[in-house]
Amino acid sequence: MASVACERLSKTYPGGTRALIDLDLSIADGELLVVVGPSGCGKSTLLRLIAGLDEVSGGSLRIGNVVVNDLPPRQRNVAMVFQDYALYPNMTVRGNLEFPLRMAKLPADEIESRVQRVAGMLGMQELLERQPKQLSGGQRQRVAMGRALVREPQVFLMDEPLSNLDARLRSQVRAEIAELQQRLKATMIYVTHDQVEAMTLGQRVAVLDKGILQQVAPPQELYDQPANVFVAGFIGNPPMNLLPATVIVDDRALSVQIGDQRLRIDAPIAKQLPHLLQPPATLGIRPEDLSLAAGEDDVALAAQVSQVEYLGHETLVYVHADEAHAIARLPGTIHFTRGDRLRLRPDWQRAHFFAEDGKALRFA
Repeated sequence: MASVACERLSKTYPGGTRALIDLDLSIADGELLVVVGPSGCGKSTLLRLIAGLDEVSGGSLRIGNVVVNDLPPRQRNVAMVFQDYALYPNMTVRGNLEFPLRMAKLPADEIESRVQRVAGMLGMQELLERQPKQLSGGQRQRVAMGRALVREPQVFLMDEPLSNLDARLRSQVRAEIAELQQRLKATMIYVTHDQVEAMTLGQRVAVLDKGILQQVAPPQELYDQPANVFVAGFIGNPPMNLLPATVIVDDRALSVQIGDQRLRIDAPIAKQLPHLLQPPATLGIRPEDLSLAAGEDDVALAAQVSQVEYLGHETLVYVHADEAHAIARLPGTIHFTRGDRLRLRPDWQRAHFFAEDGKALRFA
């Protein structure tokens, strides 16, 4: 296996579309890195550049200690798994697994040894003589993974490999990929638009938007310490509530102005807020950090219910307060009707503040 390093990596397509812009990203030998972002953010372009399917426009790309900018795909020793499986329909499973090895002109006994080892690893021994049309979606995905594994590449590239599977099977195969990567200690770059996949699979997660790397960190750090408004709103399901807000300091107390409402901050964080390096423009509160408040006071947000989702173990309540919209995640089943009025109390110790440019604010 090998490490991968992108240094100011850029890709501009004919016509001027900039798919990647000055990307600095390092993937350690044996790491499973997930790249996540909305459609068109540049994540699949990154895989194509690493695989050599597209030419680099600027910067450098290293696999191991070798700069591979000008190396053709066959000399990079990487294997790619696509979302559409890309199996040869006229070949059996065995034929699909053998094909890349025959193209590499390996000895017959080596080919058979590798095929048997990978088939055993993925539980496909009984499928070797079947054709792709006789397989389920999950089985086809295993064959696609197996065809990559038999090559014993330096780096595995996975481009949304589970997007064609149903939710239950996707969860199962995701767990299998994680277990397989741990067992092989393989360097793996996994691309997805599904942030749940990213958070449950990646040892680190890189978030892209419009070709620019927004943040790369372990999943829990992304969730607890988003670098900017985009990451805060993209990571999490439901996403973080992002409310226009102004911190106000007066003789009586410290408070936050949200629309026409001024909420007093009755928590230790109030002592720190005056030390923010910039004035905040946006308040971020996770849905689970809002709770129902009883009675009338100046520490809770008065809001009106616009929609309710009952999920059994929890209730998602969509509310609006003036022009601000928010979601509260409340434990258990709590019955509300559209138009009901309620009061929501933020957990200020878990609040996030963002500057006008969208960057997360830190204390001095």
